[in-house]
Amino acid sequence: MNKTWDNRAWWLVLPVFLMVAFNALIPLMTVVNYSIQESFAANEFFWAGARWFRELLNNPDFHASLGRQIIFTAVVLLIQVPLGLGIALCMPRKGAWVSVCLVLMALPLLVPWNVVGSMWNIMALPDIGLLGWGLNALGIDYNYTRQPGAAWFTVVLMDVWHWTSLVALLCYAGLVSIPDAYYQAAKIDGARPWAVFRFIQLPKLKHVLTIAILLRFMDSFMIYTEVIVLTGGGPGSTTKFLSIDLVQKALGGFDLGPAAAFSIVYFLIILFASWLFYTLMMREEAK
Repeated sequence: MNKTWDNRAWWLVLPVFLMVAFNALIPLMTVVNYSIQESFAANEFFWAGARWFRELLNNPDFHASLGRQIIFTAVVLLIQVPLGLGIALCMPRKGAWVSVCLVLMALPLLVPWNVVGSMWNIMALPDIGLLGWGLNALGIDYNYTRQPGAAWFTVVLMDVWHWTSLVALLCYAGLVSIPDAYYQAAKIDGARPWAVFRFIQLPKLKHVLTIAILLRFMDSFMIYTEVIVLTGGGPGSTTKFLSIDLVQKALGGFDLGPAAAFSIVYFLIILFASWLFYTLMMREEAK
């Protein structure tokens, strides 16, 4: 029996492919083109091959920025994921306070990134800022414009304030979707709250936590606006992450070839890390 294939549905998907090609593939191919050439004035280009990639991978400044980026991402994930999950567990499931809590949790996510940096810049000033003045009044020597430790503390605290709500809302949605039958069975068996969390809630939240960690990993690895407004990458190069290093190379020095190679390596690092994490999580889930 011969089957009749109707491929007219592909015409409905064609606009999506065209949009993706315009917004992603064409810019990506342009960056790839710049990464293997050396550019001069009057749009003159000369073949450079893998020269910019070799220089980048042997550049100690790139290694330092990558190290700072990895440390920052690891720190914020270790704080935000448990904190967001804890907040979600404490949020009410029924009643009028549900809407209030959801609105309050969503407020930090509605603030634009540059405004977040400006807010924390003002609040962390050691003389007039609420945070800076309060810490100094308690006897803690705090000045994020001069002290590397204080700068890191401020950047991490700002990111935790801004993005923990996302993890909390995702976890809360996962908790609400768990059927009441599981809780009723646990109550009949006399299970304690820790047992309910370990054997019911946490297994049901694995997929939600995977999505939350992936989203936060990708976003924290690409952080730029908040940090550039708050510290400018300083003091010195203390908070100079990969994105700041890339923008300074591309716009400050106008080194199109090295900046394009930097962009591709940056993209591949995020893509590989996300793929590796997702693969390991799914493999663990399959077991």
